[in-house]
Amino acid sequence: MTYRAFQKLVERLWAEIPEAFKEGLQGVHVLPEAKPEPGLPGVWRLGEYLDPGPPSALGGFEGLGRHIALYYGSFLEVADEGFDWEGEVWETLLHELRHHLESLAGRSDLVEEDLRRLAAFRRGGAPGEGAG
Repeated sequence: MTYRAFQKLVERLWAEIPEAFKEGLQGVHVLPEAKPEPGLPGVWRLGEYLDPGPPSALGGFEGLGRHIALYYGSFLEVADEGFDWEGEVWETLLHELRHHLESLAGRSDLVEEDLRRLAAFRRGGAPGEGAG
């Protein structure tokens, strides 16, 4: 899949999500690069929720907003001949959107689940091990 086709796919899927779920989110960025998972060679981060956190006393975060980033290069790294581009992009978008909604609600359930999965993966288990 080309970068432009990937962008179009993300735009189409993003348009299917009701606006109420996107409240407080500045947008989705489709970035061309691959993003390796730190400390895990050969593991790629497909997407990321970017939340600047609470405003600093100096106003350093003012105007940054909340964003979702999808890494086209990472999708390329994991794609094989039978790769379900639409399914994987949809799953990644919804995962990052859940991070956004939990952040707005002051929750961290998905962050904790992601951390458990990464810890299990670092120990040599399957990525889903340790999640619960």
